[in-house]
Amino acid sequence: AGIVLMTSRIERRGGRPGPLHYRRMGWLMLFGLLHGHLLWSGDILWIYGVAGLVVYLFRKRSPRTLVASALIFFAIGSAIFCAVGLFIRSLPPDQLEAFARENWRPTAEMIQDEIAVFRSGWLGQMPLRSSEAFVNETLVLLILLGWKAIGNMLLGMGLFKWRVLTGEQPRLVYVRMAAAGFLIGLPIVAFGIWKNFAAGWDVRYSFFFGSQFNYWGAIVVDIGWIGAIMLMCASGRLTRLKAALGAVGRTAFSNYILHTLICSVLFYGNGFGLFGAVSRVQQILIVVAIWLVQLAVAPLWLRRFAFGPLEWLWRSLTYWRMMPFVLASR
Repeated sequence: AGIVLMTSRIERRGGRPGPLHYRRMGWLMLFGLLHGHLLWSGDILWIYGVAGLVVYLFRKRSPRTLVASALIFFAIGSAIFCAVGLFIRSLPPDQLEAFARENWRPTAEMIQDEIAVFRSGWLGQMPLRSSEAFVNETLVLLILLGWKAIGNMLLGMGLFKWRVLTGEQPRLVYVRMAAAGFLIGLPIVAFGIWKNFAAGWDVRYSFFFGSQFNYWGAIVVDIGWIGAIMLMCASGRLTRLKAALGAVGRTAFSNYILHTLICSVLFYGNGFGLFGAVSRVQQILIVVAIWLVQLAVAPLWLRRFAFGPLEWLWRSLTYWRMMPFVLASR
């Protein structure tokens, strides 16, 4: 949706959005490389940048074409991942076991080695983090996440052009989206989890085929969340929460990197070194605490500044000039 908004605004002024868009995506990809190799290997910015290069070509398509294209890209990602799964299942037992140890069921020694690495200093973490980031930026991008990211963006563009994301559809549309999304999507995901337990989380099933229920079910649940959030936006309630969520959304890039910085301090050896020492319940509490901090800080930040710090940097680099940052005193 953001791509459609930005490019249409530039075109209305008689400009050429292509160079600006590709420069913007190029900077996003660079941010992703730096984030993935220097801070956290699970970066998503690189994948978003690559996907943004592709979906720009679809920006003038009709909503129906955009949604149909999204489904095609989702299906391509699913098919490739399952094809890889069939290949893995055909491996000789010793190679299959090696794959499982490396990607699915590591030995106790491998787990302890990883804990030791991430409890060490920043430079000591670099080889493992960088190698993991490279796999995500290449193999994972090509066989799964790149296709899904493109599909999600195309779906968002289609819903925006259908005026779903602008809140202009009748309330009943959003009620139906929320009901169908949750009542259909969540059972699909739950059934997939049950199937994985029934299969004993065997790598031959769960790693590839068993993940497909979540892959497709999550897309349906996304529709449910869109409907629910649009209903919340249209209501006259929860005004403070909506304002806080809006502020976090306007500073999403900065908040994303802030997540990494906070968790790096908590878990890595260059901070408190809690990697591998926190229970599931404690992890949930940490997540909630970070959310609460960001919901409180983002509105305060935007009282004084026009953008989040990284949003400002990204925008300045994209337009190749210093953007206003501090708001004028009132």
